[in-house]
Amino acid sequence: MKVIYGINKIREFRKPVVALGVFDGLHIGHRRILKEVVRISKRINGTSVVVTFYPHPQKKERIYSQKHRLRLLGELGIKVCIVIRFNKQFSQILEGDFIKDVLVKKIRANYICVGKNFRFGKGARGDIRILDKLSRVYNFKLKVFDVFKINQQVISSTYIRRLITKGNLLLAQRFLCHPVSILGEVIKGISLAKKLGFPTANIDPHHEVLPPSGVYAVKIKFNNMQFKGVCFIGSRSILPNLEKSLIVEVHIFGFNKSIYGKDIEVEFISKIRNAKRFNSQESLAIQVKNDIIRAKKRLAFSLH
Repeated sequence: MKVIYGINKIREFRKPVVALGVFDGLHIGHRRILKEVVRISKRINGTSVVVTFYPHPQKKERIYSQKHRLRLLGELGIKVCIVIRFNKQFSQILEGDFIKDVLVKKIRANYICVGKNFRFGKGARGDIRILDKLSRVYNFKLKVFDVFKINQQVISSTYIRRLITKGNLLLAQRFLCHPVSILGEVIKGISLAKKLGFPTANIDPHHEVLPPSGVYAVKIKFNNMQFKGVCFIGSRSILPNLEKSLIVEVHIFGFNKSIYGKDIEVEFISKIRNAKRFNSQESLAIQVKNDIIRAKKRLAFSLH
């Protein structure tokens, strides 16, 4: 997938079929829109394009970082993603000018696909009624998607964030269409786990939403390869005299390479236990051994 940062770097594409939105989470409702964009673009021999915004216009906590979203958009078959920086200057663009100057003049959109509740322009005054009206003026086709509901529950990024933070990962997974995951950079830690005989990768999760503290059976994606492992989320104060900062660390089964500075994706398959304190390194080491045994059993029966 080609990524273009900024309006001024947009070039002409063949028959662009455009999806508009932040697409945080890329949940089941988002995927309906994106799959239709890919389908239409193939039918008309055009280009599937996503126009998204960074940072989040509503300044919400994110399910996925920008880098994570871009990776997943590419996996869904989108050919081009245009990332528009949502700053004060851009926030003042009138809704009609956004359609005329960006969607029509810059991108030359052939189709535009949006969710029914998509808002845009200064003060978020733009909506699908304006898009529909100007589609006839500028001669582009508009396809609007209803809000996705299951049992009267609107499936939104806000709802899924709440599920993740409460630990309801199976339901969140159902609406995300894949396991809850984080993408983060491997950073240096204090090497305690290595001293115990279980080397771990400490993760900086790029400010993504985390599941509750605890130990999880996980799958890890790195360099187009998949591994299995166990992940701890919680405070270093599990042992006396350690600082209380929150950490995310992963022990990858059968993996001993140095990957500092690299990004890895961690998929949460099953929770093993809650976080707890230990009186000694020896008791912690025994618990970690048991966690690994349980994680391997859970992962052996995982469908993902």
